[in-house]
Amino acid sequence: MVKKRRSYETGHRPKFLAVVDDTEECAKAIRFAARRCARLGAAIVLLAVAPPPEHETWLGVGDVMRAEAEAEAEKRLDAAAVAVRTLAGLEPERVVRIGDKAGELVKLIEEDEDISLLVLAAGTGRDGPGPLVSALAGKSSASFPVPVAIVPGHLEDEEIDALA
Repeated sequence: MVKKRRSYETGHRPKFLAVVDDTEECAKAIRFAARRCARLGAAIVLLAVAPPPEHETWLGVGDVMRAEAEAEAEKRLDAAAVAVRTLAGLEPERVVRIGDKAGELVKLIEEDEDISLLVLAAGTGRDGPGPLVSALAGKSSASFPVPVAIVPGHLEDEEIDALA
């Protein structure tokens, strides 16, 4: 049985979740999410996921690597938060996780019942739209807990604003 999300109940403010990474297309997804949240009165959550350290136990190297990964993720979130404030006048909720990007994304959606939409950017390079977009477009799309908006990375800012 699928649990009904609280974000769809009357009186709850929905949240849009945007994944922040180091791709060029990420800015497109953040722009769409920020503009759409401003128009709908929704909140925005920015998620940055850093990879886990490869060497967890050897002389504290894992702790240093984890701290560096978290610091890098925080930098990406800082830049994305500035963009959200500039584009929509909203203060985003910021989340940093260490682990597998897809796994941490699903965990966050399960933990926060107010998340009502996931916003992802599709890559425009030869490598395809990106692993998250590819995974969600496949078999897992039918069972994903929230709708997913995929913003094509080739759209101009004016096109994104019109769509949002």
